[in-house]
Amino acid sequence: MKVVLVSAVALIDRDGRVLLAQRPEGKSMAGLWEFPGGKVEPGETPEHALIRELKEELGIDTWASCLAPLTFASHSYEDFHLLMPVFACRKWEGQPKPQEGQTLSWARVDKLRDYPMPPADLPLIPILRDWL
Repeated sequence: MKVVLVSAVALIDRDGRVLLAQRPEGKSMAGLWEFPGGKVEPGETPEHALIRELKEELGIDTWASCLAPLTFASHSYEDFHLLMPVFACRKWEGQPKPQEGQTLSWARVDKLRDYPMPPADLPLIPILRDWL
């Protein structure tokens, strides 16, 4: 089974809310909510992939020093296995704005279960709750 390396981040604002992005129509798992991030390209570290993805997807800048390792997800889908390091980030420049047709929502950690998410993201909710 193919292993896909994806990096994700819990962007946490000053009010302790976490940013979620809804997958747009036309993508796999369209309509589900996820933590921002994306595939780690060859030659990239997970941190550098996140820095690139946050710029591309949300129009914000951050730095590797602002990405705190939080946990990881390991989940088998039908046609691949997802391995996803997850970071927490409280510092960035710019205001997150959707750049790729996605919808964004700032959610309180106790409300994350109200958002339908991909199976790999669901185990991250209690970890975030305990961490915040």
